Amino acid sequence: MDYQSWIEGINGLASLYSFDILADGSYGEIRLMAVNKQNEGMLHMFPNAPEFYSGIPYRNYWMDLNFESFVYKCAAESQPLYSYVNARGVWLKGFYLPVAEIWDEDAVPQTPEGARTVYCLYIVTYTKEVEADAMAHRSPEVANAVLDIGLRLHEATDFAQSMAAAAAQIQTFCGAEKCSLYTVDKNKRECRFIDEEGEQRYFLENMAKGMGRTPFEVAECWEKDLALSDCLLLDDLKVIEERDPVWYRSMCSYGIRNLILYAIRYNQSLVGFIWVANYDVSRKEQIKETLELSTFLFAAVIENHQLMARLEKKSARDVLTQVGNRNAMDECISGYMNGARILPDAMGVVFADLNGLKRVNDEEGHDAGDRMLVRAAGLLKIAFGEDTVYRVGGDEFVVLCPEVTEEQMNELITQLKGMAANTNDVSFAVGSVHCSGEYDINAAIQEADERMYQDKKEYYRTHPDKDRRKQE
Repeated sequence: MDYQSWIEGINGLASLYSFDILADGSYGEIRLMAVNKQNEGMLHMFPNAPEFYSGIPYRNYWMDLNFESFVYKCAAESQPLYSYVNARGVWLKGFYLPVAEIWDEDAVPQTPEGARTVYCLYIVTYTKEVEADAMAHRSPEVANAVLDIGLRLHEATDFAQSMAAAAAQIQTFCGAEKCSLYTVDKNKRECRFIDEEGEQRYFLENMAKGMGRTPFEVAECWEKDLALSDCLLLDDLKVIEERDPVWYRSMCSYGIRNLILYAIRYNQSLVGFIWVANYDVSRKEQIKETLELSTFLFAAVIENHQLMARLEKKSARDVLTQVGNRNAMDECISGYMNGARILPDAMGVVFADLNGLKRVNDEEGHDAGDRMLVRAAGLLKIAFGEDTVYRVGGDEFVVLCPEVTEEQMNELITQLKGMAANTNDVSFAVGSVHCSGEYDINAAIQEADERMYQDKKEYYRTHPDKDRRKQE
């Protein structure tokens, strides 16, 4: 009986693997013995894939340590296994079945003396969307562990605190010395490192710097190190030494002996990692199942946090000029009034109005007017800094300058007007008020607005050709 004829009788994406259990009890390399026609696509997943022959080393095509672990366990212990994982961009439902040695003697690959050959049949289905039922069939121990992690994740309202509590729960369950959540924001190219004690910014920067990478580059390298798998569960670091020597040396310097790295994905997009070091390797299977389920909880929380941050920034940011909008200014002022922010001993308030915007919109179009507004906002940010400038109307800007003297405020205004004078189109009418002691910011803004109009009148008096109203 040949392998190919036998496997063609199996309905589904099927492949047959074998390996030798050597005389000393160790395992030989995994061989790919047969692939049915429904699953032939697996042989062409990667460019320059070698031509298939029965018994070709499995790693000639790819390497997935978790898959290999399941094949070894299934065949060596004659134990059927099941897995449901997110890998290669899809959800894979895998069935591992030990197969008896029913082959003709001529068909059995030659084995070393004292060794015996064992076989594993792998049947897989896949979907792009997760199946809730496929995730539900877990042991009570795993279900309870996931529940505990979920409760910790939602006990605190603060994002970093909730992640820290969940990291502590995972660390306890895994019997690990270290555990952290490494969040990834691809839009901002930013990462956060949160362990059981909270966010560790200093450690994150130092760890990345030690590898000659930015924190985001670390995440990019980790995703490559996963090699299209959903996780790495390593009893030792030999694989990392081969795949990423820089990361390997970094881990050795921190006393890490074994590692779990689990990708957290939301709609197939990476949003973070669960990172566990020096864990109890005797509980690898329970740990894998628990973290596999927990990634769903973390993915939703991380994505929601990042979405809210984007919405908050958008609601407080003028889309065109990328300075604060009126909502942001009102929130800032409310913070001063209700005590959420400490009211500075001195505050400079500047009201700046862009001269000539209506004429540009009418004569050159609104695209030209938008470009003028962007340049004007740029000059304001250069003069006063990004966090103090707000666009409060079509061509109106307010600048709040805490803890400046009146002289310093006037110097900044002079600098602004000097920069505008060196442009071809930007001109500001400016009114300002300097406050100290007890003061009302809203009243100061109103007074600065009135002074701005005086400055605008003077501008049009000296530049009558710019006054659109008189021309009309």
